[in-house]
Amino acid sequence: MAKQKEHKVEIRNKRASFDYEFLETYVAGIVLVGTEIKSIRAGKASLVDAYCYFVGNELFVKGMNVATYFWGSWGQHEPLRDRKLLLTRRELRHLHQSVKEKGLTIVATKLFISDEGYAKLVVALARGKKEFDKRHTIKEKDMRREMDRGE
Repeated sequence: MAKQKEHKVEIRNKRASFDYEFLETYVAGIVLVGTEIKSIRAGKASLVDAYCYFVGNELFVKGMNVATYFWGSWGQHEPLRDRKLLLTRRELRHLHQSVKEKGLTIVATKLFISDEGYAKLVVALARGKKEFDKRHTIKEKDMRREMDRGE
């Protein structure tokens, strides 16, 4: 059999690193239906405004947009539906306790396809940055850019 040409799918939430300070990261599986995996493999997904919340002891991601599959027919999925995340009990318990703490949230940072072919979502336990933190981040990036140009 001929080996399929591999191209890595890696969808990032660039806004999250600007708005939040990441404390811990976790790699979670996603429960998908029908044509969602085909859309993700085609790179037709967006993590802008994606965040996670608990329902009972289960973690769900809200705001993750997976575009409808172009070649799909009657079995199309809903693009903005909430999707269940798969983590170990210990990780879920730790995240649930941490989110109860004031000022912490769980944000989706990266969506990728694993070597086994499964869609995985990297989520981060995060604390929101204040306005002066954001200005400091921009200043650091500018200084790094200037130093790179000077060399």
